[in-house]
Amino acid sequence: EVQLVESGGGLVQAGGSLRLSCVASGFTFDDYAIGWFRQAPGKEREGVSCITCRDGIKGTTYYADSLKGRFTISSNNARNTVYLQIDNLKPEDTADYFCAAAHASRSALYGGPLLNPFEYTDWGQGTQVTVSS
Repeated sequence: EVQLVESGGGLVQAGGSLRLSCVASGFTFDDYAIGWFRQAPGKEREGVSCITCRDGIKGTTYYADSLKGRFTISSNNARNTVYLQIDNLKPEDTADYFCAAAHASRSALYGGPLLNPFEYTDWGQGTQVTVSS
């Protein structure tokens, strides 16, 4: 059974940092893209970043254009864990953050990096990030 468990969210002041974690189980970690998404109240879910998500190549990363610079994705394959470091947090970063998994080969199916929610097959429950001004 595929499981994705996020943690690391919380309440933080603007300008602060958080590191979100996504622990994966139930599948061969190296063969899957892991994406981070977020959904603010009343808004659609949007892609933030992904890893092992370009051309099916392990370790490749991609960031949403509008979010480059403050977000850093990384992984510890020995721990089946993907991290999302968020620096210089802004109130508009307030959202539920989700990680999701998709077999890396889906990048060939859809073309381009895997950073659309519909490209992912399994989802975690999310972790809430609230940024106060």
